[in-house]
Amino acid sequence: MITVSNVSLRRADKLLFKDANFSAYSGHRVGLTGANGCGKSSFMSMLTHDINADLGDITIPPSFIIATVAQHVERHQGTAIDFVMAGDRALMAAKNSLQEAEQSGDNEALAAAYEQLENADAYTAESRSGQLLAGLGFTSDQQQTAVNAFSGGWRMRLNLARALMIQSDILLLDEPTNHLDLDAIIWLESWLKRYNGCLMIISHDRDFLDSICTHIAHIEQQTISHYNGNYSEFEKQRAARLANQTAAFIKQQKNIAHMQKFIDRFGAKATKAKQAQSRVKALAKLTSIAPAHIDSPFSFEFQAPSKDPKQLIQTDNLQLGYQDATILSKVNINIEQGARIGLLGANGTGKSTLIKAIAGELDAQQGSIDRAKEINIGYFAQYQLDQLRPDDTPLSHLSRAYSSRSEAELRRFLGGFGFIGNQAISSIEPMSGGEKARLVLATLVLKKPNLLLLDEPTNHLDLEMRYALNVALQSYQGSLLVISHDRHLLETVTDELWLVTDGQLTHYDGDLEQYAKWLLNNRVKDFTDSNSSANTQAAEIGSTGPIKSSETLIDKKNRKREAAELRAKLKPLTQRCQQIEAQLSQHEETLNSIENELALPSIYDDNNKQRLAAAIQQQGQLKLTVTQLESEWLEINEQLEIAHHKE
Repeated sequence: MITVSNVSLRRADKLLFKDANFSAYSGHRVGLTGANGCGKSSFMSMLTHDINADLGDITIPPSFIIATVAQHVERHQGTAIDFVMAGDRALMAAKNSLQEAEQSGDNEALAAAYEQLENADAYTAESRSGQLLAGLGFTSDQQQTAVNAFSGGWRMRLNLARALMIQSDILLLDEPTNHLDLDAIIWLESWLKRYNGCLMIISHDRDFLDSICTHIAHIEQQTISHYNGNYSEFEKQRAARLANQTAAFIKQQKNIAHMQKFIDRFGAKATKAKQAQSRVKALAKLTSIAPAHIDSPFSFEFQAPSKDPKQLIQTDNLQLGYQDATILSKVNINIEQGARIGLLGANGTGKSTLIKAIAGELDAQQGSIDRAKEINIGYFAQYQLDQLRPDDTPLSHLSRAYSSRSEAELRRFLGGFGFIGNQAISSIEPMSGGEKARLVLATLVLKKPNLLLLDEPTNHLDLEMRYALNVALQSYQGSLLVISHDRHLLETVTDELWLVTDGQLTHYDGDLEQYAKWLLNNRVKDFTDSNSSANTQAAEIGSTGPIKSSETLIDKKNRKREAAELRAKLKPLTQRCQQIEAQLSQHEETLNSIENELALPSIYDDNNKQRLAAAIQQQGQLKLTVTQLESEWLEINEQLEIAHHKE
């Protein structure tokens, strides 16, 4: 249980919280939201006692273990899997006890140490660590690689895996998806949904929050507002409270008009039924939550391109790579006027390489790229943030790029990107990643491109700026090619999906939900092929691959017969699965009862020490039993899913 009572906090000269109240319990998965700079990270730092509140009380049971993701990788001479295992404090304590007992020759201590190892689940530790690393994208070889050999982004993945390895009561995650690709994000969602403690997440990925959260704690005006449900439910509830404001209503109607224009245009052009259905649903949801963003400080739109040729990009047997290494080959694409394409594929498959080549920043190894004479490319990449002049200001940066624009015009324009008043003439050097990303986007918008190439444009952007970018891209009249791990963006601004895998570029006919299932299934397959002991943590569901071409009636009939035979063989497993579900229901009911008891302040009184200890012990035993049952259930369901997909 976490209880925050009448807390006030000031950082430097800024008041972040005043008389704020908050509570969360085991089983709660809380999304902590709010504008950049509102105090989300500071709030988490108060929970870990890294900073102290100026006023008020923060109460967390002293026995509770809090897990966080370290911002720097500590020095470690071992392998990645050893580094992650070291995050399990109970395991490390048990190993130390065993070592001391062996050195002392004390048989009683030795027996106690072995019992401690058993309680710490030591015999599955390596398997659990391997599962975490595999889920976050580490191959079997990488798991045995020295920690010091990994780059910064992969080291942050190691820190995340280590935090997940800790048998914690409270898990605090601050932007856990920043260094992850889409398939790792999908795996992380699956893992966090099974977490039994109290989870608190800061994230600017609305689909991530939607998938995981049971509650939202929204920080605004120096206080914390509580909402039941996921992020979409929060938006609806907040929208209902704000929609009656007159000025807000006008802005809401403008945004809805943008969205409707895009829906109408999309509906007239869409040819792929699955993607069309998915996108219409996403856009309808976006329209319904528009009022939740009526007080957003960001508002801008792309002006119509001066020229818009019908044929923009055409490639002929394009081969791309670096030096002697080839990443993509036989790339034959055609980007025409009005194209809106989302690029899918794991990190390192060549998505950014393709965009660089189209932008003219990478020469082809073989083949050719034909660009229209009147093409005007707007290219956004993360490295551009580091190329901003530190001694520049947002105003001087734009003035140099667009000298024909007046200062007043540029100031008004910058205001739509959150650079208001003195912020427009403040130095770029101390700016956050989000502020720099906004400035690069502003530079792009003024260029009036007829082809936008966006490589992870939402990195560093908060939810309000993501929403503004989403709305702006919907009314954008040019063509678009985008890489993003933000599924909401891909769903709402693209018309078709391309998949980059195994050195090839292909059209993907499914939607993002099907792609997520395929990723999960492939992740499980790859992991179980190399680590047979880990197959108990298989993902819940997944299709067998990208959308296949049509099959003959005879093939279909045979497939159904084989599936029926397989289901008959699996009947005992189905029955066992039902038994487990009944047991889990009983255990969860008991756990809820215990956790409600542990949520009572009186349980922590001195006269209730024995009852507290018994309740915590019972809670721990039940959690262990639930974990074992869930593991068995997942293994059974993997087999049942195989039968299902063979129908």
